[in-house]
Amino acid sequence: MKRVTQLLAILTWTAAATALAATVPCSIHPPKGASKAELARLAKVSQADAETAAKASFKNPADVTVAESELEAEHGCLIWSFDMKVKSVRGVREVQVDAGNGKVLSSVHESPAKEAAEKKADQHLRTTNQY
Repeated sequence: MKRVTQLLAILTWTAAATALAATVPCSIHPPKGASKAELARLAKVSQADAETAAKASFKNPADVTVAESELEAEHGCLIWSFDMKVKSVRGVREVQVDAGNGKVLSSVHESPAKEAAEKKADQHLRTTNQY
């Protein structure tokens, strides 16, 4: 019985640690509702360094330009978010870089329609102060 209890404790701890690791992929977790100035003080990676990391994630960095960039808190993480235009590709690729260690966290293509919908949602959040 003691062995089963120990095994269950180990499995529970392992599952909890795995779940926690999956939800905490970034190095800086800003407080909810932090202002842009507070976010800027928390960032350890400059915008220029984050942009370099974002461009380096592409096969041909010379074919990439930054359309938009922003330091923001998203899903509990402090990130640099870049909308990157790639030569001869419609839409943008949104690249998110950890503002604490400079690692690329995600890179997702957004069609022009998806990009427009995201901008509309962001504008709604800004006007209702839910950012």
